[in-house]
Amino acid sequence: MEKRAPYIAAWQELSRDKAMLFLAGPRQAGKTTLAKMIAASFPNNLYWNWDISTHRKELIENPSFFTGLTRKDASAPFIIFDEIHKYKDWKNYLKGVYDEFGGDYKFFVSGSGRLDLYQKGGDSLAGRYYLLHLFPFTIAELFGISRAFADFVKNPLYISTKDGKKKKVAWRRLSLLSGFPEPFLSGRETNYRRWSNTYSKQLIREDIRDLTQIKAVQDIETLYMLLPSKIGSPLSVPSLAEDLKVSYNTTRSLLDILERFYLVFSVPTWTGKIARAIQKEKKYYLWDYPRINDEAAKFENMVACELWRATTLWTDLGLGNYSLHFIKDKEKREVDFLIVKNNKPFLLVEAKISEKQPGKALIAFQTKLRIPAVQLNNEGDGYRTITNTPDKVLIAPAWLWLSGLP
Repeated sequence: MEKRAPYIAAWQELSRDKAMLFLAGPRQAGKTTLAKMIAASFPNNLYWNWDISTHRKELIENPSFFTGLTRKDASAPFIIFDEIHKYKDWKNYLKGVYDEFGGDYKFFVSGSGRLDLYQKGGDSLAGRYYLLHLFPFTIAELFGISRAFADFVKNPLYISTKDGKKKKVAWRRLSLLSGFPEPFLSGRETNYRRWSNTYSKQLIREDIRDLTQIKAVQDIETLYMLLPSKIGSPLSVPSLAEDLKVSYNTTRSLLDILERFYLVFSVPTWTGKIARAIQKEKKYYLWDYPRINDEAAKFENMVACELWRATTLWTDLGLGNYSLHFIKDKEKREVDFLIVKNNKPFLLVEAKISEKQPGKALIAFQTKLRIPAVQLNNEGDGYRTITNTPDKVLIAPAWLWLSGLP
């Protein structure tokens, strides 16, 4: 479970076509560890980190310092640039490195400051790298992703009860300790609590403050403290602004910063083909979800993390343009999640902690969209399938179905 096999496989696929790969994701999700795992397969490898003063000095004094690597054979060297986005001129530096050395080296660039933001307009690195996201452990990763993606697309309702008890135990462990490697692998709730108490404070007071020059550090900390009680419902920005005693625009900006640094992620509404759909609402979810006290909200958050990981990785790999949404109409009918493939609805997913009958909203939206649907619960050992002619609804424990996500 510690080998990060899905991400290593993804790197192997992406690195076939590009000499430079960016790795983005939450802090302490295991980016540096993954980089070093991959480096171990290269006889010639070098690890460089901006946060190490001697490494900074080395780059500033000699920008092509990595060419001095003592090689063990004639194979291409693997060079890791960790946290280089903290270097003021990092994009131009990497552009020059790629253009001059991309034919002879493999470059791996990792950092917690959301490197994917720099894909947008005016990116001097455009076309020079592929982007891969890494997230904390999920139930699918912990139990291996052996199912072919094409099989999943053909039959997304397929489910296996193999290792059901072990999966259930692991799901419970995730709910108590999160999927972040340090607390999860420790297996101790006391360690998780210590880790969680310092995680967000360090990230906000160090990375966010240093990289954004924002002064309202206390406002960000307060906002993050309030969010666990808001999980499971569309977020009211005006209400949050009133709680924080700041403007709507400031609150919106603070939420964007939390998302940029992977403390949260947002799921927007889907409005296509839905009459009287609610527009421009978002739900927010945490990566450190054990902070959520309400069990139903935490369960929904855990499902969201699994689906977000899957749809993001599928898109990274070029398997299609996948995105995650929720559906809500003006009659207040709502389904928690909708996976969209190439701007077309693909799969409905509802998270009901104990309900074993399909929700009325799920049936209603399935009837309109004519796509498969899954309703996940947090109890039991078996599953069943219900026909909503001509489509089907799978009702199953979350750990059984989610563990099969490719």
